[in-house]
Amino acid sequence: MKPSKKHDTRQNLDIKSQFQKVNTGVKNGVFIFSSPLTVEQFAQKIDKSASEILKYFFLKGRMLTLNTLLTEEEIGELCLEYNYDFEKRIEVNETNVLSNIKITDDPKNLKPRPPVVTIMGHVDHGKTTLLDYIRNAHVARGEAGGITQHIGAYQITYKNDRITFIDTPGHAAFTEMRARGANITDIVVLVVAADDGMKPQTIEAIDHARAAKTPIIVFINKMDKPNVNPDKVMTQLSEHNLLSEEWGGSTITIKGSALNGDGINKLLEAIIVTAEMSEYKANPNRLALGVVIESNIDKGLGPVATILIKNGTLAKGDFIIAGSTFGHIRVMLDENGKEIGIAYPSQPVKITGLSEPPAAGEHFIVSTNEKDIKEIAETIRLHKLMQNRQAINLNQSEVVDGIKNFNIILKTDVHGSLEAIKNMLSKVHVEGAKLHIIRSAVGGISESDVTLAKASKAIIIGFNIKPIRATKDIADSQQVKILFYDIIYKLSEDIQNFLLGELSPIFEEQETGEAIIQQLWKHSDIGVIAGCLVQNGEMNRNDNARVLRDGAVVINTKIGSMKHLKEVVNKVTAGMECGVTLEKYNDVKVGDIIQTYRLVSKKRTI
Repeated sequence: MKPSKKHDTRQNLDIKSQFQKVNTGVKNGVFIFSSPLTVEQFAQKIDKSASEILKYFFLKGRMLTLNTLLTEEEIGELCLEYNYDFEKRIEVNETNVLSNIKITDDPKNLKPRPPVVTIMGHVDHGKTTLLDYIRNAHVARGEAGGITQHIGAYQITYKNDRITFIDTPGHAAFTEMRARGANITDIVVLVVAADDGMKPQTIEAIDHARAAKTPIIVFINKMDKPNVNPDKVMTQLSEHNLLSEEWGGSTITIKGSALNGDGINKLLEAIIVTAEMSEYKANPNRLALGVVIESNIDKGLGPVATILIKNGTLAKGDFIIAGSTFGHIRVMLDENGKEIGIAYPSQPVKITGLSEPPAAGEHFIVSTNEKDIKEIAETIRLHKLMQNRQAINLNQSEVVDGIKNFNIILKTDVHGSLEAIKNMLSKVHVEGAKLHIIRSAVGGISESDVTLAKASKAIIIGFNIKPIRATKDIADSQQVKILFYDIIYKLSEDIQNFLLGELSPIFEEQETGEAIIQQLWKHSDIGVIAGCLVQNGEMNRNDNARVLRDGAVVINTKIGSMKHLKEVVNKVTAGMECGVTLEKYNDVKVGDIIQTYRLVSKKRTI
């Protein structure tokens, strides 16, 4: 039963009332900022010349321009240089209001809600099998590489108590998705295999759960297998401050098997007891707000999103905004695919009626003010479009500051994979190379993708999707490379190998000698001759050279000529005096240091 529009008593939130302006600049010795600033903008706000700031970074070996965006670290560094404290404040506006909404509910309106539980742990330790047993569904079969590639959410009833489960993938490439799961969850169930013990991904899961300040329940799985060692697991857990209740600690630890169901009832009871102690509550008498868990395009239904209601009540027909997408909810389905008219706090549902698939992790809110919602959604859309255009413009050059840029267009089947792969690609580091994702979206590879790839010299990566034959033919004719994957870690390996194979050899400096200039002579034919004493190493006639003055590099050049006791020589060593000329540079001074160096070929590293 859904509330009728005439008798809908749910509280409405005026989104624009959440806007908060931040006046940036220096106040009482504190530099206040809310977003990245260019060098020029920062200089204006502290009443300094931009050239002074550019010089500061230049002397530290960093070449910036007036339009360079300063990072938070660089802003902090400059504030310390100019004796300011600094503070970042969040300015809430149309572009970020959905993720910064703050509401205060009257305690008398708060009602108990089901706990939201996230299953975490190392890949192959039985996370999906555990959820399969709990909800009597088997989603693990047929998954590529045995890895759960998508996030799902399900609600079950156990002894008249409801529990919502969120399944986060266990592979390391999905760290970002796992972190997002911890941020929207109340309780974390950490699955550890009794025959395998703690793994790096298990430790990552603990870190994410702690960052979200959620209680952790440990399920030691696969106790039905031979040669298990649960005591070893509990020892490893204690090393990460998860001491089992069995050993006198406070961490609930349950031994069992997700395969045959041993320990599952104890686990569910532990979840319910933990939830009762925490007293999770929400206000069902307000319009809903929450988080998008997953989205995709369904051939029959159009854009479909799985969402989790964090507060309030959601009804069929509600007007909803999630990021830059909005619409009226036309169809709402529960975890069993049954159409429902209303959903309550902590309930996951699938909805249709949005203008496009929202990104996984986007915050959503329901409002009766359609005009404001449309304006905010359009502002968010334009903001993202502007960011994408700036990225494309910045990435046109193949080589920038000695770094070779590779453009990528990423297309996936669902938003969960999209965010995970983007996060994974952001962590691919190959010396001398940089990846730029110039377009990322859910859906098939289109002709416009191929056109953009051709114009920007990009590679197209398709995950769990294939282009139609016509698009493939266009790509072949345009010589656009398309790579297809269905396993995350294979994509990561191939990208790293591709970058290594595409880059030319790199060179590193190897210093050979150092001399101090003691005298100067001017020669009408060859220019200024520097009388030097070699202090370290040896200087060779064919070496590269640079002049240092007060520790700063004045010029990079080469040795023009070199004499010792009026004889032309090819090499002088420490302790020897020599006369040196530099190619195309005469402005040396007594006390300057001449450093010589060679460029040595170096193997690239990841």
